[in-house]
Amino acid sequence: MATTICNGFSRSWGWPTNNQRLIFVLAFALGLTSPGCKRHPNATAASPTPAANIPAQIWNEFSGDKAFALVKAQCDIGPRPSGSAELERARSIITAQLERNGWSVQRQSFTDNTPRGPVEFVNLIARYGGSEKTQQFIVASHYDTKIFDTIHFVGASDGASSTGALLELSRVLALDPALARRIELVFFDGEEAVVQYSQSNGVLTDGLYGSRYYAKDLAATGRNRQFRAGVLWDMIGNSKLNITLSPDSPAQLMQEIFAAADQLQSRSAFSISDRIILDDHAPLNDVKVPMIDLIGFDYPYWHTSDDTLDKLSPQSLKTVGAVTLRWLKNASNQAYAGQ
Repeated sequence: MATTICNGFSRSWGWPTNNQRLIFVLAFALGLTSPGCKRHPNATAASPTPAANIPAQIWNEFSGDKAFALVKAQCDIGPRPSGSAELERARSIITAQLERNGWSVQRQSFTDNTPRGPVEFVNLIARYGGSEKTQQFIVASHYDTKIFDTIHFVGASDGASSTGALLELSRVLALDPALARRIELVFFDGEEAVVQYSQSNGVLTDGLYGSRYYAKDLAATGRNRQFRAGVLWDMIGNSKLNITLSPDSPAQLMQEIFAAADQLQSRSAFSISDRIILDDHAPLNDVKVPMIDLIGFDYPYWHTSDDTLDKLSPQSLKTVGAVTLRWLKNASNQAYAGQ
């Protein structure tokens, strides 16, 4: 999930790694074995939606029940730490669902050193319409779970909730192809620290592996300049929803999110944390992509074996999905107006 920073130091609570079990086989899942950054060979493009059929209020199309089912599919695999066979199965499910919804999927593979040795990480990047130049907004989630030796950690809220909801978002966005082409969906690997979040000379050395690599690649290729803003989801399914925004969030972006929540009468579910939160949004902000973290950090089951599906609510997933869609539509309209 994330950690908080108090007085300039990161704070996290690390437990040992998990017992890996419960192999889940999905009949329609597609195997992913291609190394490096390339498009999945089975990616297909959806037929354009007729203009008459594009929902005027697309945020109303987000289904909490469908998102919840996709969250369950992740949890059913069991623990999904980086580098595991279980996480590869999760990737297969994610890729199959994205392609079913008309998105092309790129595997961004890389190896990084961790406190437990080298690990291969794989970010999944989804784009609609076949081009890498039309995207102006990012919506992201991490899909790995923290490593534990002593507990069975399925990460229902911490990893699965945002991942399942992001897959539902891909379905809804495809109803408006012009909007979908302006969005890049990213599933980060390696958000969780292998041991615990740590720094050396001000540089993070454990945790946020996927987002750090993705952000570095954006800066190296110059693609960071094409993005206007982005939203990160993390731990968004708590039945007692309280999305806590980090106080150092980009001010304009925070105002826009609050405005979208107000428009949907959901403002009470969003507040500002009293602690700076370190999460996958931070590396994007570092490369000048304004990014905000929508995270339910006030979650008593964080990094425990009780982070299970029964603690989540389809309505919470719907609330975060709808507010994000309303923000995307508002921001996209403003982007058009500015061109």
